[in-house]
Amino acid sequence: MIRDILHLGNRIYDRHNKRELHRLIVFTGRASCHWPELRRLYHWFEEDELRRQVLAKNPFPIEQATRAFFYNRSTLKERVQLIKDHYAFMEKKLQPEWFVKLSYDGEYNVWKSADEDIDWHAFLKFEPGQRKEGLLSLEMSLGREHLYQMMFWFGKNKAGEDSLFIGAMQGPNMENAKDIIKDITKRSFRYRTKNLILYMTMAVARAFDVKHIYAVSNEGYYANNHVRRDRKLKTNFGEFWEEAGGHPTEDSRFYEIPLVEPRKTMEEVPTRKRATYRKRFAFLDQVDADIETAVKKILR
Repeated sequence: MIRDILHLGNRIYDRHNKRELHRLIVFTGRASCHWPELRRLYHWFEEDELRRQVLAKNPFPIEQATRAFFYNRSTLKERVQLIKDHYAFMEKKLQPEWFVKLSYDGEYNVWKSADEDIDWHAFLKFEPGQRKEGLLSLEMSLGREHLYQMMFWFGKNKAGEDSLFIGAMQGPNMENAKDIIKDITKRSFRYRTKNLILYMTMAVARAFDVKHIYAVSNEGYYANNHVRRDRKLKTNFGEFWEEAGGHPTEDSRFYEIPLVEPRKTMEEVPTRKRATYRKRFAFLDQVDADIETAVKKILR
């Protein structure tokens, strides 16, 4: 048992880094206490050739099960099931090559701007640095600079239906971020960039044929780094989800988000803004079509 745990830990953490060494020690202790459950998860990966390839490249799912990740008050049993559900869904839906790639270091472009003077694109990728909030990310980038990221996982809701769960959203962290976002907003016909990454996530969900989208609420966020010292929110998840047409669920840790974003009719739009709205809707429809086409190329 200890040999297996240390082998996994050494693949996850850098023993030459003091902070990483401390995390290795904590991981070893937690894994030892919960080894029967973790061993079942480990064997679940090992019993299938493709999943074995994933775990050979990506040891993080075992670590993720031991830590209070994904959403507030998640239990080890829930995290183990969450991890299994996500990878089982990915394996069922994706071509074998892309199942393995998107479970570790692969990157797949799902959209690129038609504007030739800018490298503005979106792609799917597993980010080890974002593993606290999910098992896959949809990232919108300008060149190699991240604008917005949506971290999520695929799973089952209480009714057993395929669903996409958003663990967190992250905005830009770069110099001149305001100027860059201002330019991007103009290019999307005054459609907010953070709304666009959610819109793209909805398009990804539909392309994967899930039945529901859920997103963590303020109460559901696994950490408290969205709350300032004065207890005011840096990011009000609930307010944003409601703006997008979402509503709270019976579990106060989650909102349900519509698969299709509600739109104003032209009659609801002031006459002076209708030309902009028509261009915006045409842009969004093209985003939808591009993402659907791109995702279908890697599905079974």
